[in-house]
Amino acid sequence: MSDRFTTAHRAPIISAAIRANIPAVYWQSVFARDGGLLSYGIDQVDNLRRAASYVDRILRGAKPAELPVQLPTKFEMIVNLKTAKALGLTVPQSILLRADEVIE
Repeated sequence: MSDRFTTAHRAPIISAAIRANIPAVYWQSVFARDGGLLSYGIDQVDNLRRAASYVDRILRGAKPAELPVQLPTKFEMIVNLKTAKALGLTVPQSILLRADEVIE
C-alpha cells in the first residue's frame, strides 16, 4: 500500500539517508529512480492492470464479495549504482543480475 506522505516527501528523505551514509531500501521504484539506493516492491503497473479485470467483472454483474482476493504476483527490484558509489558501496554482481533495472 502506498504511503502518500513518505512518497510526497521522498526527496528530503533520500537526501537525509545519503547525508547520513545510510544504505536505505525502499518499497517503490520511484525512490530508486529519484536517487535512493535500492527499491524492491510490487510492480505497480502490473497491479493496476490486474485491478482493471476486477472492475470489468464488477461492471458485468459480479458481486465484489464473491471475487477472490488477489495478492501481488510480480515484484521489481531497481538498483541505483550512482547512489551506491556515493555511499562507497559495491553492489554484488548477483544483485545486479537479479535487478529488473540498474541505474548507472
